[in-house]
Amino acid sequence: MKPYRLLVFDWDGTLVDSRASIVACMRRALSEAGLEPPADTVISQIIGLGLQEAVARLVPDATPPQRFLVTERYRLHYLRDAAEMVRFFDGAVETLERLREEGYLLGVATGKSRRGLDHALKWHEVTHLFDATGCADESRSKPHPQMLLDLMERLEVGPEGTLVIGDTEFDLLMAANAGVDGVAVTCGAHDQARLLECRPLACLRDVSELPRWLDERAEGRAP
Repeated sequence: MKPYRLLVFDWDGTLVDSRASIVACMRRALSEAGLEPPADTVISQIIGLGLQEAVARLVPDATPPQRFLVTERYRLHYLRDAAEMVRFFDGAVETLERLREEGYLLGVATGKSRRGLDHALKWHEVTHLFDATGCADESRSKPHPQMLLDLMERLEVGPEGTLVIGDTEFDLLMAANAGVDGVAVTCGAHDQARLLECRPLACLRDVSELPRWLDERAEGRAP
């Protein structure tokens, strides 16, 4: 018997290797708004938040017009220059296909905009792999659970039948806030020590290790 019915994945840093592109576009957007970009390591720590929340954390002293300009310039640069350069992590698409064939419902909960996610899904030709997707500009940004709760309601799956997979504390806290189990992957923005503070059921190298963990979970050999 499967341990879960619904698997909800983060996008950036969990399924796709986008950290360098996100950081570069954010640095450019901040500079064009007349703001001093922080270090790349600082920018990478806000990956996973909705864009407005991310900008507010990066430049808390910026004026509202400056923040608005940053978000607009970031969207422009990412969609125009970076989105089509981002690649799936090795084995990620094959893992999604396998999980779908095994009967799992698959979802995405992301800090990306609807426009950005739909562009990525279409570009990578993976729209058909997901039963439902949620974006920050349609809901509340992580770690608020609303995006996850909306997906669960849409697919008629309760907390006990849902698992969140993500690379940041924002993903794991969103899961915890919804009463849902979480599994971390260490291929993205936050390091293992930070992820373990959120007490995930497991820390995997990447999503390619998920099917084996799910099998072990079903057999009672994984926490």
